[in-house]
Amino acid sequence: MSRIWHSLRQTLLAVLCDRYAIVVMVGAVILYSFFYPAAYRHQVAGNLPVLVVDEDHSATSRELLRKLDSLRVAHVVGQPADLQEARAQLEAGHAEGIVLIPANLERDILRGHPAKLVLLGNGAYLGRASWVLGSVADALGAFGREAAVTQAAFMGAPQAPPVTLVQRPLFNTQEGYGSAIVPGVAELIVHQTLLMGIGVLLGGRRLVLGRRLQFDLPTLTGMALGFGLIGLFGLFWYAGFTAWVQDYPRGGNPLGQLLGGTLFIAATVAFGLFVGSFFRTRERAFQYIIATSIPLFFLASLSWPAVMTPRPLVWLAQLLPTTSGINLMVRLNQMDASLAEVSRELITLAALLVLYGALALWRLHSPKGTKGIKS
Repeated sequence: MSRIWHSLRQTLLAVLCDRYAIVVMVGAVILYSFFYPAAYRHQVAGNLPVLVVDEDHSATSRELLRKLDSLRVAHVVGQPADLQEARAQLEAGHAEGIVLIPANLERDILRGHPAKLVLLGNGAYLGRASWVLGSVADALGAFGREAAVTQAAFMGAPQAPPVTLVQRPLFNTQEGYGSAIVPGVAELIVHQTLLMGIGVLLGGRRLVLGRRLQFDLPTLTGMALGFGLIGLFGLFWYAGFTAWVQDYPRGGNPLGQLLGGTLFIAATVAFGLFVGSFFRTRERAFQYIIATSIPLFFLASLSWPAVMTPRPLVWLAQLLPTTSGINLMVRLNQMDASLAEVSRELITLAALLVLYGALALWRLHSPKGTKGIKS
C-alpha cells in the first residue's frame, strides 16, 4: 500500500513539475470553463436580419411588419420589391429569412377567407435558421389569432378551443443553445485534456528512457489514482462551479454524479494509459488527441441523433468512454436522472474500464518495472 501512495505522490508531482502537463490537465480545464461558455452567454440568437416582401401594402400588412420588427430574435433589414430580389439577398448572406406578404391579405381576412403567408429561411446555419423561423412563425401565429378576432366582428365569434396548449421547458428552461451544448462539451474537454496529459507524461518519459515503458503493479495503480484525482477535479469543476457561475441546469442526483463520474474518469484513465503507451514523444499526444475532439462529440449522439448515424459508427462509438460518459453526466446533472435510467451507460463504462484496464496492463505492466513517473 505504501508503494501505491508513493506512486500517487510521484504522479501528482510529475504533473505539477511538468509545465506542459499542468497547463493541459489543470490550466486548460479552468481556462476553458470561462472561455468556452462565453460564446453562448446570451443563450439565444438576437437581431438576426429578416427581409419582408409586402405585396399587399395595406394597414394589415403594415401592422404585421411592425410586429415582426419588434421581435428580439429578428430584425427587419429591408423590404425588397419582389421575392426574386429578396432571394438574391438571402443567398448573398444579407439576411437569414424572408417573409412574403401576398396581395389581398387584408381583403381575405375581412371576407373570412383563409389568408396565406410565406416564410423562407437560410439553411446554411441551422441554429440561426431555426431561431428565425421559429420566432417569426410564432409572431405570424399571434397575428393570425388577432386576425381571427377581426373576422369574428363580421362573421360572429367562434367558440373557444376546448384545449389550450401551454409549453414549459422542463430542463433547459431558457431553451438556449448554451444550456444544450456546453454541459456535454465540458465532459469532452475533461476527457481530452486528461488523455493529453497522460500522453504527454508517458511520451516524455519514454523519450528519456529510449524504450517501451514498464511499471510494476503498485506503481501503475498509483499512477492511475493520481490521474483519476485530476480528472475528477476537472469533471466536478464543470458540473458544479462552472454550471453555477454560467447558470446552466445543474444539481440533479449528486450521488449518482459521484458514482457515474468516478466510473467515467476511471474508464478514461484506463483508456488514456493504453493509448498513451504508444506515444514515443510528448508531441504525439497533442497531434492525435486534438484531432479527434469533434468526431468524439458527434459520435456521442448528443448533438447528432444516433438514428442518423451509420450503424458501424454507432457500434464503434460504444468503445469510446466519451459516448457513455457525456450522456451519463448530462442526464444525471442536468436532467436529474436516476441510476436505473442510466444503467446502460454505467454498465458500458464498467465494461470499458475492464477492457482498457486489461489492455493498459498488457502494455505497461512488468513485475520489475520502474518505480514511478518523473519529469
